[in-house]
Amino acid sequence: MSRQIPPTRPQPEPASLAIPLDLSAVGPASPRQPGSGRTIVLVGLMGAGKTTIGRLLAARLGVPFVDSDEEIERAAGCTIADLFQRYGEAEFRRGERLVIRRLLSGPPVVLATGGGAFMDGRTRASVREHAVSIWLRCPLDVLVQRVADRTHRPLLNNTTPHTVLADLMRLRHPVYAEADIIVDCGDDNVEHSADHVLHALQHNQQPLRVPVRLDRASYEVLIGPDVIRRAGALLAPVLPQKRVMVITDATVSPLHLPRLLEALAETGIRAETITIPPGEGSKSIGQYERVTNALLEAHVERGTTVVALGGGVVGDLSGFCAATTLRGLPFVQIPTTLLSQVDSSVGGKTGINTPFGKNLLGAFHQPIAVLADTSTLATLPVRELKAGYAEIVKSGLLGDAGLFDWCERHGAAVLAGDPGMQAEAIRLACAFKARVVVADEREERRTDGRALLNLGHTFGHALEAEMGYNGSLLHGEAVSIGLRLAFMLSVRLGYCAAEDLDRVTRHLERLSMPARIGDTGRNFSAAQLVRNMQRDKKMRDGRLSFVLVRGIGRAFTCRDVPDEAVLDVLRADGCTP
Repeated sequence: MSRQIPPTRPQPEPASLAIPLDLSAVGPASPRQPGSGRTIVLVGLMGAGKTTIGRLLAARLGVPFVDSDEEIERAAGCTIADLFQRYGEAEFRRGERLVIRRLLSGPPVVLATGGGAFMDGRTRASVREHAVSIWLRCPLDVLVQRVADRTHRPLLNNTTPHTVLADLMRLRHPVYAEADIIVDCGDDNVEHSADHVLHALQHNQQPLRVPVRLDRASYEVLIGPDVIRRAGALLAPVLPQKRVMVITDATVSPLHLPRLLEALAETGIRAETITIPPGEGSKSIGQYERVTNALLEAHVERGTTVVALGGGVVGDLSGFCAATTLRGLPFVQIPTTLLSQVDSSVGGKTGINTPFGKNLLGAFHQPIAVLADTSTLATLPVRELKAGYAEIVKSGLLGDAGLFDWCERHGAAVLAGDPGMQAEAIRLACAFKARVVVADEREERRTDGRALLNLGHTFGHALEAEMGYNGSLLHGEAVSIGLRLAFMLSVRLGYCAAEDLDRVTRHLERLSMPARIGDTGRNFSAAQLVRNMQRDKKMRDGRLSFVLVRGIGRAFTCRDVPDEAVLDVLRADGCTP
């Protein structure tokens, strides 16, 4: 699968190139065929075994082996050492970039690159888009032993191999760590090393990717197990500078922060941490002031990225702080709950609560990347999983009947913790939300559009407000109840068949999801819930806005719902007058 990251897409080379290269002499003559597989690119320092391991690997995979240095020498008609001497390293790297790009455009091969090739940003972007990269990581003492007699290497001609390689390690290892796969090749047995590489390839699981392509911003949602452990490699291509401020909460920090900091450090990304208390109470003006003060005290620059590590509360608060500090800092979402992975982390809505209601202070501020690590879901109680699952069901009910069919078949597996089903559920929900957001990024359409994502939310927010946002009713639980109430109201007004309401109710109840107001364990006044709705930010011209349905997957916005109809539905579900 092609993996495109817009900020680092290869740019055209300047027309003039000092080195005379015959690119027609480079690589196989046949072009790449669709579905023919991906080239494997080996990177690492001199002495890591790229050539010897690469030949063994190519033979086992049944594809050609290519050495980029040999191809450069063939195209230039002279040795690498001569090219360095005649034209200098900068010009050599330009020629190397052209040769590697041509090789990547051909049929799949195992490609061994020179030690400095991967250091070039445009070469890395080409490799990222067209190939699978493998860093052969090797200890210093082994490398020194292997290169002791390589006098033809220009970099080894000025000082001892130990000094040269130690300096190169400090410089290059953080960049090599951006490779898709890292394999330690510390022993001298190249057969064993080739086995390790082949095993890593066979078990490599790249994250699922959902593109979000907006007019003003484009980014990807990356979904899969252990993406936090590879956060440095995944984020380095899109960060404006290698410095981030991680905002997390006291519950998430001990569970996931050490892995994240280690992953960032691996690619040379400097990170500082701000920790907030867990819970909805942190979406407050007080915490907003505290966090923005901490960012300013740390002397953040406009290229410093805010990274939100946590659930929806952390993401909403961090995003609003990023949107307003220095008039806008880059922002990354690393959601650790199912609810935040399928809902709040995608689409750029940020905000905090006020005494007047939920999310009434906020901004649209799109992230530059979203990392949805399915491994974090293993730490969640079933109640939290159900809260997140409600948003997946919502996506199907409002605009994708096929997604709701999928939920009916696989919802139990998602809640049971099946990693593959969870990743697919997140992918489907994020892809659906991305389509809605792309069509109406800032919720500016007066009807339908992004507002449809509020299906069940007018009812749900009223319940949350009445319970004081104290955690006794999770947002996803409120949405779950609100979905059924929205279908009840649609049936009451004659828009929707009762059979669809029954189908939704059966699905929620089969998975032991909250479906009725009584599932909260509280008694509510219908009139008070309506008053809560009247403070909702979706009010327009003093009238309530509801998302109703004409059936499963057929939602629409409606602003002429009689108050009495809403009261009737609430009373029918057990509320007092």
